[in-house]
Amino acid sequence: MYLIDGHNLIAQMPDIDLADPDDEMKLVLKLRSFAARSAKNIRMTVVFDTGIPGGIEKSLSNSRVTARFAAAEHSSADNVLRSLIEKAANPAAYTLVSSDQELAEIARQKKMSVLSAQEFITQMHAPAQKQQRLSEEKKDNPSLSKAELDEWLKIFSED
Repeated sequence: MYLIDGHNLIAQMPDIDLADPDDEMKLVLKLRSFAARSAKNIRMTVVFDTGIPGGIEKSLSNSRVTARFAAAEHSSADNVLRSLIEKAANPAAYTLVSSDQELAEIARQKKMSVLSAQEFITQMHAPAQKQQRLSEEKKDNPSLSKAELDEWLKIFSED
């Protein structure tokens, strides 16, 4: 399970700008795509600052990615993330994605994994590239197990 500091991550994305009025939607769509490509059934909660009225945004969320906004007047994404970190039943099953050192320290104290925004961006792009590379290698270089090879040799060998 990933807990993601949304605007912190957007600030590091090369193709999303914090000034863009659709920046949150663009990030959520990227996260949903990453989750769908992932071999594991990963789940993510991405938290953004200043949502009105605050809470989970159902139109952006799906079964793998939950988009959550901090209440505008009395909270922040950092406060929401702090609370989620503190309340995590099994902290070792979580990974915090944030370059905020204060949040990272709180997560580490709870024995949560931590990835900086840049590390997560690299990870987001790696599965698709790795998957494609493995697929191309299989096409170019099919392999047989020893047992399969012996079976084929038995079938086609001349006695």
